[in-house]
Amino acid sequence: MPPPTTIFERQSRLAQDLGAINLGQGFPDMAAVGRGPEVLLAAAARALTEQSNQYPPMRGLPVLKTAIVDYYAREQGLALHSDEVVVTSGATEALAAALLALVRPGDEVVLVQPLYDAYLPLVARAGGVARLVDLTPPHWSLPLAALAEAISDKTRVLLLNTPNNPTGSAIDADAWTAIAALCERHDVTLICDEVWEGMVIEGRHLSPLAIPALRARTVKIGSAGKIFSLTGWKVGWACAAPPLADAIAAMHQFLTFTTATPLQWAVAEGLALPADWHAEHRQPYRNARNFLADRLTAAGYAVMPGGATWFLIIDLAASGIALRDEDFAHRALTEAGVATIPVSAFYAERPQTGFVRLCFAKDEATLALAADRLAAFRRVVS
Repeated sequence: MPPPTTIFERQSRLAQDLGAINLGQGFPDMAAVGRGPEVLLAAAARALTEQSNQYPPMRGLPVLKTAIVDYYAREQGLALHSDEVVVTSGATEALAAALLALVRPGDEVVLVQPLYDAYLPLVARAGGVARLVDLTPPHWSLPLAALAEAISDKTRVLLLNTPNNPTGSAIDADAWTAIAALCERHDVTLICDEVWEGMVIEGRHLSPLAIPALRARTVKIGSAGKIFSLTGWKVGWACAAPPLADAIAAMHQFLTFTTATPLQWAVAEGLALPADWHAEHRQPYRNARNFLADRLTAAGYAVMPGGATWFLIIDLAASGIALRDEDFAHRALTEAGVATIPVSAFYAERPQTGFVRLCFAKDEATLALAADRLAAFRRVVS
């Protein structure tokens, strides 16, 4: 049987049918972002006519791999080599290639909830056995003792996501040091989904590749779609030490083989833009997050702190709302005309049912109307 339609698709379809405001699906819809950064759109258009439209090298255009290496050197202080980069058709394909390369039937894979909905199907496709650990609200911190208990001699891969979607929480240096010790003790490879690294609004991103003990055993997953607000381009990559990168490339060649050549040229130009450009690109998201958080807080909602991604989380119980997240999401959509996502949708077991996620990557007028509708709805359900 085919897998069921996801909550993201169901909420988006119903929002469209009802003419509701869609704060559920995670895509930017802001005048400040428009169709995407003009400099990248121009680069892509230019590449269509001035560069090749034929197959690029399977592991990616050399110019893009070099741009990825240089970008991470400037932004995160990482010392990579272009041979350690495999360009993929989006971050999800990079995840698929990494899991297929590293997991054999019966191997255990430790994952952390809440989690991206593709993780578990990809682990299952590789024949892996999932072991789940839960982040701890309200700060959505990683419980290191529980993580240590979940990792065993059968564990082949630890799959982490930082910054985390949907919570926006990040793994700090102390936690990385403890994780490195666990991975060394059990000879575990780390796959780190870092697609939101370019959308860190508070603080700085810390990649596990910056931790010496993790340098040779980590696969770092990145996404141009998230860095540049171009989610439809589907240009991603995996960065890892050569033995890991070679294994990932061997899987990638039989998944998508290559990624759109003109878009690779354009992403290479984008990654070469200075740090000030990237900071300016993040500013509209920071403004939108603060605007929606302030309006919701004024309406009596308990908005949880989050320093990254395009999402905010509302704590329903702390907001005085005695509804499960699925019930709140359904009623907010059908009664208030605002689509949200229940955080329980990011769990495979032991779900947290008291939180909903909202995407703030929208125009201020849209966010203001959504906040007004949710304020009125709160008076009904509180």
